[in-house]
Amino acid sequence: MKKSIIIALLLFGVFAQAQNKKWTLTECVVYALENNISIKDSELNIELADIEKLTAQGNFIPSLNLGSGVSENTGLSFNPVTNNAQTTTFLSASGNINVGYTLFNGLRNFRQLQRADISKLSSQYRLDKMKDDISLFVANGYLSAILNKANLKVLKAQNEVTKEQIQRTEELVDAGSLPRGDLLEIKATDASEQQLIINAENNIQISLISLAQLLLIKDYENFDIEDEGYDIVDTGITDKNISEIIASAKQNRSEIKIAEQNVELANIDLKIAKGANLPTLSAFFGYNTRFANTTSFSQSVDPDNPISTQQIGTVEGTGQAVVSDFPNVIISEAAADPFINQLYQNDGIGYGLQLSIPILNGFNVRGNVQRNRVNLERSKFQLEQAELDLESTVYQAYVDAKGSLKSYEAAKTALESQQLAYEYAKERYDVGLTNAFDFSQSKLRYDNANIELNRAKYDYIFKLKVLELFFGIPATDLKF
Repeated sequence: MKKSIIIALLLFGVFAQAQNKKWTLTECVVYALENNISIKDSELNIELADIEKLTAQGNFIPSLNLGSGVSENTGLSFNPVTNNAQTTTFLSASGNINVGYTLFNGLRNFRQLQRADISKLSSQYRLDKMKDDISLFVANGYLSAILNKANLKVLKAQNEVTKEQIQRTEELVDAGSLPRGDLLEIKATDASEQQLIINAENNIQISLISLAQLLLIKDYENFDIEDEGYDIVDTGITDKNISEIIASAKQNRSEIKIAEQNVELANIDLKIAKGANLPTLSAFFGYNTRFANTTSFSQSVDPDNPISTQQIGTVEGTGQAVVSDFPNVIISEAAADPFINQLYQNDGIGYGLQLSIPILNGFNVRGNVQRNRVNLERSKFQLEQAELDLESTVYQAYVDAKGSLKSYEAAKTALESQQLAYEYAKERYDVGLTNAFDFSQSKLRYDNANIELNRAKYDYIFKLKVLELFFGIPATDLKF
């Protein structure tokens, strides 16, 4: 009984710990990279690239094919062994081995292997880009949830102050120091703050559900994140020159690498298409054998009476008979040779070289070459466009990071000013030198300044990390 109670308590403790687990940003990113469907789909593309490479490697080894057949013939048929027509029923079998090897095909086999390597590299770059994008999505969703939680803390903290003011105002109203209208104003402020708290709690729940859906976590109710310990960590990226960041992005970002590999693929495809204009030389070797269970007829000289004399004509005019000696032949039926013996007796081999020279094929090869040449030019334009797009995106990210920093610094200054104004208004309200409405307006401006500082802070954190990602810092190495 005691053991059962202990086990139950341990299980309950583990369950409770799992229910109370708070996910860190690093845990969310790692979990997303391991479970995201888009990432898994990109990983399958790498497997397909491996299969493509295996197929390209297979072009360098000979082809080997085995064949066999068994048939039963009734009536007039040709004996596959003797090649004579026979009216009978017999069983026949055949087997063959064929080997082929391409000696030269315009270097297309080499080009296809090169293409497979480039295709795999391109798939890897696409996977890397997908991981970076997912990491940013997760980070953005995570910071949005933290922002909502921080705003809720501000609203609850200020509402506690409002409740204290309600209690104090009630005492002053009862003492006749303040009009009842001030108490009603403070209570109206409390009601408004309660509504804002409810909205903030809803925003937290919505942001957590969105993040859980991004992570493919179905337990929405118990999903929560760690909202402590995240602050601005500037690695000095904003102090770098924009040209340095753009140069690093062009060297490290997957968008450019993917476009570069597309140019290489188009170039290889063009070479493969041109290779179809060259002759193809292949070698072949074949071995075959056959068997039939039909009986055969053999002729032999009678040992007892080897010679027989027969008349073959008469002499014209005299009528004298003309005779001649003939072998006395005995026709006998012989059974089919054993299966193994026939395989050795009836086998044959063939080998040689085959040369195919393309001369005219309806302009298919020429059209394919021109088509791939156009694709090559298009891929070059796409590479150039990708570089321009990346340069524009990085420059925009740089400006956004700089602007969000200024916005954050301005929000801090505004909060300091609003805090001083709020404290001054509170002091005046406590001694009855200002009314409840003016005090509530000052408090509202102070609350909004706190919320705006939170927004500016997490906006700057996110844009700072985007800029660091463009600079070449891996998503899993970003510091918060």
